[in-house]
Amino acid sequence: MIITTGFDPIPAIEMRAKSLAERTGTIYTPRGKLSMSKMAERYKDGEILVVLQDAVRLITPGMPPMEFHPSMGFVRAKRIIRGEPDPMLEAARMVPGDSVLDCTAGLGSDSLLFAVYGGEASTVTALESSLPLCALLLEGMSHYISGQEKVNEALRRVRVVHSDHLAYLREQPDNSIDIVYFDPMFRVPLTDSAAISPLRQFANAAALRPESVAEAVRVARKTVLLKEKALSGEFSRLGFTELLRASAKTSYGVISIDN
Repeated sequence: MIITTGFDPIPAIEMRAKSLAERTGTIYTPRGKLSMSKMAERYKDGEILVVLQDAVRLITPGMPPMEFHPSMGFVRAKRIIRGEPDPMLEAARMVPGDSVLDCTAGLGSDSLLFAVYGGEASTVTALESSLPLCALLLEGMSHYISGQEKVNEALRRVRVVHSDHLAYLREQPDNSIDIVYFDPMFRVPLTDSAAISPLRQFANAAALRPESVAEAVRVARKTVLLKEKALSGEFSRLGFTELLRASAKTSYGVISIDN
């Protein structure tokens, strides 16, 4: 993957792109007057992250560009700010100040919700095993500006880490994080959403492993939470109690930790 900017970037944007390349161990290349296709051809790399004044965009061969945006997470975040309930937070039994490990960050929408509700005293760590997605998240969480200051503040509080979740969990002490969360990409999609389709090429298609759940149970102080299709056999296979919701296509499964 290479990191670049738009045409004729201001110095601040160029510095952001260089900093992101350094943080992710990737290569920064000046854009010059090259098109995306010419850049891919010249540098023999089709994955290009473009840092712009008001956006960050991931270009990959054969797919539409993917831009960082909280999407439905922003709508849910505004509801949380208004004091409305959220099924994920209720299933996790989260209270402000809790620490959260989001093991499958994706585009970071759920990490944002945990950070909004958790407030300044909480710590939210978002793990992403795909380097291109992790770089998109790092830049987006650091600089995306929404219409809600509390959402902006929550985005900045999320700590984004490039890591496989099992490897990361194995490094954590016992009972060290309040909530551990899994939202693996559904191997058979519920919808062909234009926002989700580009994400699929970066998703780990493997089923969630019992070893990962066992490590999560060891690390968690309060709950381990799994989001899956409603009535999925994954809940029973992995030892979660499914919390069915009327008319919902997805469910949350919970393992409560009794410490």
